[in-house]
Amino acid sequence: MLKEQTRADLLAKYDVPAPRYTSYPTVPYWSENPTSEQWIAALRQTFIDNSQTAWSLYIHIPFCEALCTFCGCNTFITQNHDNERSYTKAIHKEWETYLAQVPEFKTAPIRQIHLGGGTPTFFSGENLKRLLRPIMDVVNIDPAHFEGSIEVGPRVTNREHLEALRELGFQRISMGVQDFNPEVQHLINRIQPYEMTRDLTLLAREVGFESVNYDLIYGLPAQTLESFRKTAETTVKLLPDRIALYSFAFVPWIKKAHRLFTEDDLPKGADKRALYEIAREIFLEAGYKELGLDHFALPDDNLYQAYEQGELHRNFMGYTDMRTDILLGLGVSSISEAPTCFHQNEKHINEYKKQALVGEIPTLRGHLLDEEDQHHREQILQFMTQQKVQLADETQAEDVRQYLAELLNDGLVTIEGTHMAMTERGRPFLRNAAMALDMRLRRNKPDTRVFSQSV
Repeated sequence: MLKEQTRADLLAKYDVPAPRYTSYPTVPYWSENPTSEQWIAALRQTFIDNSQTAWSLYIHIPFCEALCTFCGCNTFITQNHDNERSYTKAIHKEWETYLAQVPEFKTAPIRQIHLGGGTPTFFSGENLKRLLRPIMDVVNIDPAHFEGSIEVGPRVTNREHLEALRELGFQRISMGVQDFNPEVQHLINRIQPYEMTRDLTLLAREVGFESVNYDLIYGLPAQTLESFRKTAETTVKLLPDRIALYSFAFVPWIKKAHRLFTEDDLPKGADKRALYEIAREIFLEAGYKELGLDHFALPDDNLYQAYEQGELHRNFMGYTDMRTDILLGLGVSSISEAPTCFHQNEKHINEYKKQALVGEIPTLRGHLLDEEDQHHREQILQFMTQQKVQLADETQAEDVRQYLAELLNDGLVTIEGTHMAMTERGRPFLRNAAMALDMRLRRNKPDTRVFSQSV
């Protein structure tokens, strides 16, 4: 580990706004918006190129009963559960519209279904089955090569939910934990006692879930080294299979709830990174393996095995253990991708429902990737999942050397010939180094704050 002063200096030097690179181009740089017809054509062409192209499905359920003030997701706060039926109707109509125009979704193998939010378990267990069965009954699922996963809120998730999901073939759940400290929970409006998370973890294993993930966040108000050490120690006692240790993305210019905090309320720079490092040390000592930007997994978990085999993938759902050429997103604000196109649904729920229910693809925006985009997308994907990348040629290598001159001088990254790699001491600065491959950002740096801080 770097000496404390050196590490602090580097963190101060490189803690700048930077994309998280769950896509390339990043959303603020989407410029060639597709029409709904162009989006459908991109999907059809992918299946024409290979009728057995594997695909994944994401369904966004935006509803939450209360607002967590740290949240950056597209949510709809309500306690009216009548929304479950009307929203399900819109999802089913959107799905029918896709099937009518891209019938290959019935025959091509589906590898993943993921439900995110919001809080997907805002829906009752029975209504989750009503939502999913009409979709799952008509697609090509091979149980040996299929993963069903869902994000759950321990405050609203019960046995009925878990048994319904297992009945549907779901094997993995991801729990929003964030922090076990009561004061932090109070400040982020997410009161979730330890016993609640413990009991749901035990219940998930009892009913047969194969993998349990915890989401933790560092950089929240009132977090200290000692309090976050206790959160990390509590986490390893419960032994989730995976841990996502996210940096709090403070974006008050996007999320109004973040304006309840000021930057003075939050740990930052070296103090913030120290929270990650103390948790990282505890996780590694407990036998977890570090992978990618901010994830940990037990050695027998599929996510780490994919990392070891060079098959780790990253998309809008985060890190995943398998790659598919198509990710279809259903529901308000959902983002889809194909090899040549990104597509996002309407972000306002009433407008989404209006368009979906009349049989329209509820297009908000997207991006048509040109050849250069596709090339840099593959490079950034490789770099963000493996911390190394093969550059195209000596010309690109020299360009990257010049762009990353300071990171090279500081021993954070190496370039040997046309091979670029992060050093171990450079791990905190992966996002900084990835910007060297982001030609859209380099050619047109934003005039206003767009991205969260890199550290």
